[in-house]
Amino acid sequence: MPKKHGPQEAAPMAAEDKLLLLESQALAKEEAAKMKQEMLSRFLKDKLAKEQRSSTLNLHKLHSQWRVVLREAKGTELHQDIKILSQTFARVMDCKDSVIESLVKDLEEAEEQHARALRSHLQNVDRLLQLQRCRLTCLEEGYEAQAKALKVEFEAERYKGLRGVKGQWWHPLVIL
Repeated sequence: MPKKHGPQEAAPMAAEDKLLLLESQALAKEEAAKMKQEMLSRFLKDKLAKEQRSSTLNLHKLHSQWRVVLREAKGTELHQDIKILSQTFARVMDCKDSVIESLVKDLEEAEEQHARALRSHLQNVDRLLQLQRCRLTCLEEGYEAQAKALKVEFEAERYKGLRGVKGQWWHPLVIL
């Protein structure tokens, strides 16, 4: 039969049990705290990963919206630039058209002036030709008159010379 222990012996055992109980409770608390810390750490890591994904998604959305805003602003700016360039181009074209019209008008005037000068020149040349023909006609008539006068004089002298020399059949002035 087992011996019965008295209250003295029960006290050290109870103290050891208490100590063991306290140690096991402390160990359980420590395990619970560790588990709680791991769960909290895992929760925070998951939350951090979720926040990073949300942050990346929101940043992507923000960049997309910002690009849309920038595109609209740039589109408006480009439309304004196109309007200005179109107006500038129209002004330059109008200036060039007016210069072309002025040059065409100057060219037509120059052509008319050239035609008048050519007509005047041709009229002057015709007058000079007519004057030269008249002069030539006068000279020819003078030449013919002088030639006729010389011929008459020559014939007169020849006739005199033939009358003076009766037996001669030739005279030095007569050319056959």
